[in-house]
Amino acid sequence: MNKAIEAALFLHLLGVAVWIGGMVFAHFCLRPALGDLAPQLRLPLWESVFARFFNWVAAAVIVILLTGGFLLVEFGGAHAAWPLHAMAGLGIVMMLIFGHIRFAVFPRIRRAVQAQNWPDGARAVGTVRRLVVINLVLGVVTIGTAVLSRGI
Repeated sequence: MNKAIEAALFLHLLGVAVWIGGMVFAHFCLRPALGDLAPQLRLPLWESVFARFFNWVAAAVIVILLTGGFLLVEFGGAHAAWPLHAMAGLGIVMMLIFGHIRFAVFPRIRRAVQAQNWPDGARAVGTVRRLVVINLVLGVVTIGTAVLSRGI
């Protein structure tokens, strides 16, 4: 394996770790810990956390997209093994879901917090939670595809 492929793979996996790891932390650690807070405290905190985390995810998505495209070309492009195309397809779906969260749902959270409309904010956070669960499942399937298809 040449150095460019090794560097791309490292950056690709780093981006995946940031994204998937962040979702695991937010869903399984932060969400339950915030459950006891009143909406007036919980929703502004979610807004602040999401604002920071979504910037990290956006950077990770760019890195994953660039390195994934490079690696796909290096490993055969259109003629690459099916697991590479499966990973690319799953990754694109995950990116589209993230885009929806970031550009459609998150602004609803921000507006609700600014207006102190806690029920609307809670519904929007619930939508984020459901979409994050979908992305977590897709991420685990993608990682499983990467690991279990080695050597194909």
